[in-house]
Amino acid sequence: MTTGEAVLAELDRLGLAFELIDCDPALSDTEAFCAAYGFPLEQTVNTILVASKRGPDRHVACLLPGTTRLDVNGAVRRAMGARKASFATAEETIRLTGMEVGGVTPLALPPDIDVLVDPLVLDPAWVVLGSGVRSSKLKVPRETVERLPRSTVVPGLALPRG
Repeated sequence: MTTGEAVLAELDRLGLAFELIDCDPALSDTEAFCAAYGFPLEQTVNTILVASKRGPDRHVACLLPGTTRLDVNGAVRRAMGARKASFATAEETIRLTGMEVGGVTPLALPPDIDVLVDPLVLDPAWVVLGSGVRSSKLKVPRETVERLPRSTVVPGLALPRG
């Protein structure tokens, strides 16, 4: 089963609503996707894998709106209980999740990767997430994000850009 198929199977298994949106893999990065397909940046969610760098080896997937940046060394580090944290490399992301950057989703992750969600992600009625592959995205209602397995809402996870 491919990564994309595993994501769709998990959505079906959990009974979560979604709309699959095909896209050009070259346009799967958030800003390029929004510009090309007309989706609002604030309703397009980045899923970023973060790794602990000191202490127990741990990874989390962080969800934040495309208009923000991740507070890795503040909110994420504290939520992980790590002394230090940093963005996982593209290679590490592929190795651990089977997903390429630009397609990472909080669905069908390995069971030891928890999901941290900034509350801003839950504001709109719907958001766009990665689908596990760069050639599509998932448009999902807020309820789908609220029901993600192993997820915790973490205030302050996302910071304004700039």
